[in-house]
Amino acid sequence: MSDETTDDALIPSVGWGVVHLFLRAFPEEPGDDILEAIEEFTAVDPQQVVAFSVLGGRADFGLMALAPDLNALDVFTKRVLGGPVELVSSFTSLTELSEYATTEEDERARLAAEGADDVEGAIAAWHQRMAAYRENRLHPRLPRRRVLSFYPMSKSRVPGANWFELEFEQRRRLMVGHGRVGRTYHGRVLQLITGATGIDDWEWGVTLLADDVVAIKDIVYEMRFDPASAAYGLFGPFWTGLVMDPADVLTRSGLTAEAR
Repeated sequence: MSDETTDDALIPSVGWGVVHLFLRAFPEEPGDDILEAIEEFTAVDPQQVVAFSVLGGRADFGLMALAPDLNALDVFTKRVLGGPVELVSSFTSLTELSEYATTEEDERARLAAEGADDVEGAIAAWHQRMAAYRENRLHPRLPRRRVLSFYPMSKSRVPGANWFELEFEQRRRLMVGHGRVGRTYHGRVLQLITGATGIDDWEWGVTLLADDVVAIKDIVYEMRFDPASAAYGLFGPFWTGLVMDPADVLTRSGLTAEAR
């Protein structure tokens, strides 16, 4: 089956498209078309798919797909859903930068407070780090990890805890503290935050990748105590799965001749 369409590519002005699919398999039919769709989609750089077997009974397997072109992402999604599966849940979002990221002014103030000798050299190194950070946030190349966990989230609007009534500097201060907790898990958990305001029901999607599921449990638990989450965080359902090669995921879900 060809991916060719008559539609033009639809490239967001900022970021890539991301789709999370959580699927129930119907083993009476083979899933060859799904595997073919994944192989053809990922043959185009930088399009990526992370396949995982969902833990628990809410779904059989999941696919996380990323692409610069929303049209290609939509064609891929429709091909998958045309296979012997039922969609249990999905989430559509875009990679994005945080509006609370450290600015050069912030970094200069920090260096001045620490009495740094070579401020300009330190600022040049900071710019290099920030360029890498922006590239990883907007155009991620996801590494292979053993476990994936995903959940959607929004910020609270209830009286007395309305995130959107806070002044920017107050919100920024809270998010800087939130990010400080996340950075303590560097090397153990890779976090990808994607934006969905106006695109899906929740405002953000959080994808966590790790080799140890305990690291995922720990980071989520610890962040619950951070004020940005404790007072203002609203969380949707959590989905956790074991990352595998797509063919192995389909086999485990009963969608290959080997499984039957």
